[in-house]
Amino acid sequence: MSSLPLVFSTEVQNARKERAPIVALESTIITHGMPYPQNVETARLVESDIRKAGAVPATIAIMNGKIHIGLNDDELETLAKSTNVAKLSRADMAVCLANKGVGATTVAATMIAAHLAGIKVFATGGIGGVHRGAEETFDISADLLELAQTPVTVVAAGPKAILDIPKTLEVLETQGVPVIAYGQSELPAFWSRSAGFNAPQRLDSAEEIATAMTLRTALGLPGGQLIANPIPKESEISREIIMPFVHQALDEAQAKNINAKEVTPFLLQRMFELTNGDSLVANIALVRNNARLASEIAKAFAAMD
Repeated sequence: MSSLPLVFSTEVQNARKERAPIVALESTIITHGMPYPQNVETARLVESDIRKAGAVPATIAIMNGKIHIGLNDDELETLAKSTNVAKLSRADMAVCLANKGVGATTVAATMIAAHLAGIKVFATGGIGGVHRGAEETFDISADLLELAQTPVTVVAAGPKAILDIPKTLEVLETQGVPVIAYGQSELPAFWSRSAGFNAPQRLDSAEEIATAMTLRTALGLPGGQLIANPIPKESEISREIIMPFVHQALDEAQAKNINAKEVTPFLLQRMFELTNGDSLVANIALVRNNARLASEIAKAFAAMD
């Protein structure tokens, strides 16, 4: 193949020509993270938030043998309604492209595509990590190793609360990935503003975050950085409320022998049911909050360039 199979939406193509700030967005949150129609409604809200903040959204997915960098409204709707969509990480992207399948990108796959497209910032909900019981199952998300090798700044609300967060931090530290809490010293944990302990690093402005990544590159260090952005106070579900539901959902997943890529979608659905929908409301709030911060970081990068 003589060229990369990248297809840019008109909006993203114009932004590239004008060197405007661009924020990458994953697509598994659409296909595996939320039910229809909340998934497409949220995708549109997040894209609108980015535009209002002065940047350009680039939702990434694989369709018809191409990596789409930016989806138009019809493509978003089609993806949101699709069934049996592949959940793509580093190991799956080339095969999905070869068989011209439809695939939604995880954090790892979105980072790869964003870097290929020259996009420096990516907003998501929460990253994958070390699953509880990984000392027996070896279930560790490829997101962590991707952060260690692909130079993209990832804005998330911290590791998902369903994970083993201390082990996730240990793997990131071993891989040399900066974990930086934004605006507070405590590490956020997805639906909650605090995981119960401090983050390894803290920065308080988009400009500092962009500078840190630029200096990391100048030092010759590979990989990106994880920005842990706490969910807004008015939208959080405290650890005291959410953790009993997390443990219940984890027990159910184990009893049903659900593992590998099926774990996270199952757990998120059960959290939605156990919290009477409150987890989804919080999820939408944190994703939008991350998109707004990512937009500010993208603008800081653009100003430095």
